Amino acid sequence: MDQVKGFDPKTIEVTNKVLQLVEPLLQIKFNDFQYLALADHIDFAVTRIKDHIDIAPANNSWEVQNLFPKEFAAAKKVVNLINQEMQIKLPQSESVLMTYHLVNAKSDVSQVQETIQITNLIRGIIDIIQLQYSMQLDTSSFNYSRFVSHLRILLVRFLRNKQKEEASLDPAMLGFMKIKYSKAYETAERITTYLHAKMGWDLDSDDEFYLVLHIWRVTSRQDN
Repeated sequence: MDQVKGFDPKTIEVTNKVLQLVEPLLQIKFNDFQYLALADHIDFAVTRIKDHIDIAPANNSWEVQNLFPKEFAAAKKVVNLINQEMQIKLPQSESVLMTYHLVNAKSDVSQVQETIQITNLIRGIIDIIQLQYSMQLDTSSFNYSRFVSHLRILLVRFLRNKQKEEASLDPAMLGFMKIKYSKAYETAERITTYLHAKMGWDLDSDDEFYLVLHIWRVTSRQDN
């Protein structure tokens, strides 16, 4: 990659060490674009700390830590590694921005800004569910992790105007879910309204069917 020539050699050295740490830890692989984005972020972070500027979104720490717990834990290790290698002291809030880079490398989301937008939308959806059920979801459960993964795929599809690859379900299935899981269906309807108001998106019956299914699982089977 010719673009790496524009970075300080120490930045490249540290970026390589970061990859050596996180790729086996999270079982991910950075592509060339993600590598350059990470190197640029590290280079800019070092510059900012020297200029006493902190732009990391500390107010998003709770959302990021609970939506992406494994990536956030790895990001904290990355920040400590950068501090040690560069002999600086980045704020722990830097872990939030670093988490976005790790999430990008783990999925097909290639833009940090897109990941931030998805994170905020998921947070809004989780808030709706917790309000409807008057409960705190277990963020460490398998069903919660599976639900967040489903939401990420759904939101990326809408953000990029991608067509669904799977065949459509029988529309009658949603009617069945409405009867069997009425509260989950009502919650899914609220989420559908939220996404339309926020983004102008219209979910179809398939999207709502899977929302109802995941909402039921994440609210009634948190021990799994």
